[in-house]
Amino acid sequence: MASLHSPELPNPFQFNNGRPVRSIDDWTQRRLEIADAIIPLEYGGLPNTPHVTTGEILHTVTVHTVPEAQFITCRVQTGPDRPFAFLMTLLVPAGKGPYPVILTGDACWRYATDAVALEVIRRGYILAQFNRVEIATDVYRPDRVSGIYPGYPEREYGALSAWAWGYHRCVDVLSGFDFVDPKHIAIVGHSRGGKTTLLAGATDPRIALTCANDSGAGGAGCFRFQGPESETIKDLTGIIDYWFGPRLKEFVGREANLPFDQHFLKALIAPRPLLTCEALGDLWANPTGTRKTHLAAREVYRFLGVEKNLGIWFREGNHTHGWDDWMAFLDFTDGQFGRKIHPRQFDIDPFADQPLGFTWRAPNSQ
Repeated sequence: MASLHSPELPNPFQFNNGRPVRSIDDWTQRRLEIADAIIPLEYGGLPNTPHVTTGEILHTVTVHTVPEAQFITCRVQTGPDRPFAFLMTLLVPAGKGPYPVILTGDACWRYATDAVALEVIRRGYILAQFNRVEIATDVYRPDRVSGIYPGYPEREYGALSAWAWGYHRCVDVLSGFDFVDPKHIAIVGHSRGGKTTLLAGATDPRIALTCANDSGAGGAGCFRFQGPESETIKDLTGIIDYWFGPRLKEFVGREANLPFDQHFLKALIAPRPLLTCEALGDLWANPTGTRKTHLAAREVYRFLGVEKNLGIWFREGNHTHGWDDWMAFLDFTDGQFGRKIHPRQFDIDPFADQPLGFTWRAPNSQ
């Protein structure tokens, strides 16, 4: 567990040249610096954005277990100069819409069970899913010869960036459907999928709400403040180094020298809503460190006048994406999208007796 002598978290309100952020205009420029610091070094940048992304509906069928809901299979296609395709499925409520969307790339793990899908539809959302390993394999070995890598060879981006690119392409397609409300697309992912959603939300302002579940190091966790048994850069850059950019391994044992920590990634999502869900027994995902980055990112949300847009939710238990996690996410999303305010309390701090991890505070915005 981090001690009082652990390194200070970097100050998001200080430009690289030492000048302080004093206004919203300053923050707009500082945000660019933050993106330039974290996206290339940690993730290897992002794949190029294709000139065109299209969505072709391949099949539609009525789901008899959900009265009058439609199950749609869609091909997401980029091109024409860089052709690549993958599938996205949609479970659409009865009626015309337009409907808000819950989008996840975790179809490869099927965390959205039938019970979860029914609840998503009951609340009036489209459930959209894609299988991120169609875009980049995840087999604990480097593989840059399949997925999007041959067609998008620029940069040394890792699998997390490729998977985040998949979210962006799904948003391209969803935004063109008349039954979709493009201003209310929320994304959610678990573990490595949560690392992915944070990156996707940080790099695409069209994503209205981001949720990361038990995302740990390289996600919502903290590099400088390591709780007991938590994942480190050394762990990340071992057998799963292909998730990240090649430069991250330079900071094994040198976390205090990183020009950022993960509150910077969260700050890139601001002012849009962000929820992180954490299991107290999931020590590998560093719930104590995640609390540090949450409190640090809260200063940015406070500076922007949208502190209510940032939430964290802790539960008992271990590393999973279960019913309780989904319900917390849906309750938060309902409230943020103005659909229904639930009595659930977010931001209950089980580590309130621990130091913040930073001494700076949000300046008064001008």
